[in-house]
Amino acid sequence: MAGKFFDQWTVGDTLEHEIHRTVTETDNLLFSTMTHNPQPLHLDIEAAKASGFGQILVNSTFTFALLVGLSVGDTTLGTLVANLGFDKVVTPNPVFIGDTLRARSEVIGLRDSKSRPGQGIVTFRHEALNQRGEVVCSCERSALLKSSG
Repeated sequence: MAGKFFDQWTVGDTLEHEIHRTVTETDNLLFSTMTHNPQPLHLDIEAAKASGFGQILVNSTFTFALLVGLSVGDTTLGTLVANLGFDKVVTPNPVFIGDTLRARSEVIGLRDSKSRPGQGIVTFRHEALNQRGEVVCSCERSALLKSSG
């Protein structure tokens, strides 16, 4: 399903996104090094074993980026003008290599754009869940979308 236009959304619309993604060691390693994050919990198996987690902890900014990516196809693909911001990003549970994540979204706000006629702002609440159904990341995303007319 392609993204929807602004005027096709209503507050309370919810989606369970079909795409699921298993996090690999390569994902974590590349993302951490590409973003210059040298945190030993992400890169050093011995340091990670000695931590309270006992294993490599996946970079939380990768988890956040994956959450947004899993939602795009159903929410804003082809209708997005711009992402306006991300709020209330939280990571209440850790993600480990081998976890499989899925996402769900809910529309929590709608308003016409004051400066761009024919466009509007949709605020989504996105959540990423692991294979055990635990929320591992959530955020609110405000997106400026085209209208269908």
